[in-house]
Amino acid sequence: MTRHTPPRPVDVEQLFPEVSPLRRQTVRLHPRAGSPSWRDSSVGGPLMWPDREPWPLCPEHRGSPMVPILQVYAADALGVVDVPPACDLLQVLWCPHGHDGRWVVPEVHWWAAESVGTVRAAPPPLAGAPYGRVPKPCVVHPELVTEYPSWDLPYALWDALERRFARVEAETGWDYQYHLSTAPGIKLGGYPGWGQDPQWPDCSGCGNPMEHLLTVASTEADAHSRAAWTPFEDEGVRYESADLRLGDMGGIYLFECRTCPGRPFEDRFDS
Repeated sequence: MTRHTPPRPVDVEQLFPEVSPLRRQTVRLHPRAGSPSWRDSSVGGPLMWPDREPWPLCPEHRGSPMVPILQVYAADALGVVDVPPACDLLQVLWCPHGHDGRWVVPEVHWWAAESVGTVRAAPPPLAGAPYGRVPKPCVVHPELVTEYPSWDLPYALWDALERRFARVEAETGWDYQYHLSTAPGIKLGGYPGWGQDPQWPDCSGCGNPMEHLLTVASTEADAHSRAAWTPFEDEGVRYESADLRLGDMGGIYLFECRTCPGRPFEDRFDS
């Protein structure tokens, strides 16, 4: 079922024209528990992993297989992600076990689906992974949404708009941060779903700021943002999602450099 996020409940660009140049497109994936195959885009589903390639293992936990987090075909990225030449399949895996100084250890892989050939089945994960770090298999319902920066709003601009934000909230009940700016949930591109101060990484190769590739959030929307970001099709409906629990219901954010060879990536955790 296609998901349709309601339009913002007020006209953001009319009320706050200063944020108009900062608008971005993101793809909300809307994962819902299901039975995806390796032929499908999914969260937590089986990957179209080439049998000729060994399955990735965690470098810190001997013999611990990485678990599938996300698979997205280029057609489901809706033009938001700059796909590498000759590739059309994005895969993200991570080790769900504890690490010194890091929440998870992820890997990012790009493939040409037609070149994968025989598919390798994922090995079973090692027992003992903390609850909420291995997603339930979910089908996805990609949706293109416009968003505006929240925590990524420049400090000077936030200071200039803060009184207007407060006045609009007092008059309408809609909060800029939770209801009008950054789309919550698991998504591609756009702005990270920070819960705290942004931690954008710079590429260690070229020194340039990296691009946001993916937010893996604990929930589709929290109690505050749900009022404005729940798709029409899900209003009043109970559903199962990926059932992730990352820190204090936070998220993992993946960034990539799209100019350096091999598209190096970095991850950030935000509780």
